[in-house]
Amino acid sequence: MTKTMTLERATAFGSAWNSGDPDLVTSFFTADGVYHASVGPDRLGKTYIGTEEIRRGVKAFFDRFPDGRFENLRVVVSGNIGTFEWDFIASSASGEVVSTAGCDLLEFEGDMITKKNAFRKARG
Repeated sequence: MTKTMTLERATAFGSAWNSGDPDLVTSFFTADGVYHASVGPDRLGKTYIGTEEIRRGVKAFFDRFPDGRFENLRVVVSGNIGTFEWDFIASSASGEVVSTAGCDLLEFEGDMITKKNAFRKARG
C-alpha cells in the first residue's frame, strides 16, 4: 500500500518546527526536497535543495530565532498539496516579542515533503 500524507503527519511536520531540532524537521523531507525560506536573496527567499542543505537552512532558522515558536497552526492537506497558516512569535534584537502571520505552501510525495515554500506578512 502506498503511503499518503495525512492531516496528522502534516501537523506533526508543522509541530517539528517548534522542536529546535533540525534533524527532526529534515526527516520529513524527501532526499531531493526543496525548502524556500521566507527571506533571502533569491526570488523565492533563500532556497535549500536536498536534505543536507535543508538541514543547514533549518539550523540557520533556529539559530536566528532561538526562542521562536509557531502558534495557531492551521493545516490543510488535499492530495499531494497542503497549506499551513501560522503566527510566529519571537524576540526581536531589542528584546521585544513580535508576532508575525504567515503561511507555507507544501507539496508531498507519499507521506514526505517535497517542497516547503514559506511566506510571511511584513509590517510597514
